[in-house]
Amino acid sequence: MWGPLSGLPPRLTLAGVTGPGRLCRLGSGAARRKDVPAGTVRGAHSRQKPSPDFRETSKHRFDSKRYITCPNLAKALAKLMKKPQKPSQLVLECNPGPGFLTKALLESDHQVIALESDSTFIPRLKSLQKNQDENLRVVHCDFFKLDPKNGGIVKPPIMISQSLFTDLGIEPVPWTEGIPLRVFGMFPVRNEKKVLWKLLHDLYSCTSVFKYGRIELNVFISEQEYQKLVANPKSVRFYQPLSVLWQVACDIKFLHAESLKKEQRMCFIRMTPRKELFTESLTPINYDIFFHMVKQCFVKRNATLEDHLPSLSPIDAADIMKHVNVSEKSKITNMYPQDFKQLFEAIECSKDYTYKWLYDDFMEEIIL
Repeated sequence: MWGPLSGLPPRLTLAGVTGPGRLCRLGSGAARRKDVPAGTVRGAHSRQKPSPDFRETSKHRFDSKRYITCPNLAKALAKLMKKPQKPSQLVLECNPGPGFLTKALLESDHQVIALESDSTFIPRLKSLQKNQDENLRVVHCDFFKLDPKNGGIVKPPIMISQSLFTDLGIEPVPWTEGIPLRVFGMFPVRNEKKVLWKLLHDLYSCTSVFKYGRIELNVFISEQEYQKLVANPKSVRFYQPLSVLWQVACDIKFLHAESLKKEQRMCFIRMTPRKELFTESLTPINYDIFFHMVKQCFVKRNATLEDHLPSLSPIDAADIMKHVNVSEKSKITNMYPQDFKQLFEAIECSKDYTYKWLYDDFMEEIIL
């Protein structure tokens, strides 16, 4: 019913609800399958057949993308994106494809900047610009490949966020002010973890798009990766450095779920950078040490904090523990994300030590 459009490149098709009434809402927290209401999502039970509204295809084995082809789903998502009492809102839409959501966003009084990586869709998106004044702008680029590391060559041609935002007339705002714009996108099929780490580094260093302020991410991500993002000591199976770093950085909210096929679901989530993320002790300058600390702790995830402290810092453990509300006997997997931030800040605030960290560059090469 909602298969690939004629003449357009195949992608993973995401469609399937019949209207806003099918949406389910949850707060943030540990994500287990039972935490996501299954009754509101097609294909949620193992005995159910996958929805016939879904098609799963890919033009290139390692460059599969997803797009929305259901008007009702597009309208429901546009409604979720709409903020009360804000008549005109700026949305950066990533890889909109045929433009079903683009149209729904425009009808919901959003201003849309469509960043499309596939040139085949550009004419179709350009046609939507007619009679839209300046509410829709179309750019040929891939949001998830902005500011490539080490000057890597990507297709479409390399795009630098500073050039893009300058051309679009978007000015940076202070971190502590409001949300300057919101992003809608679907994480790449095969590179979700890689994208999550790149966005983390950009966010904590206030570079790339986060140079312009607290950019809100509204994204579809696989249920498996979502479970990792919101995991905590109560869901040890999924708890890892990504969980800690993202939860310290952002408020993460579950908004909606969609089934692609049997036992494969996509979660639509909102990731809003915290206004109070940066302090005198945790800054865009030293964030990499915080990353190192968290990663090193999880190398021996069942060890106690007492075991880890000598490998983290030369500062006397007793001094550190005076300033944190965590027992030295606590296991790393018993510490909540904010506990890690508190531990980092306690070490950074120590005044009687010239060297505060034992930093092993080799640890940065470990992929967790």
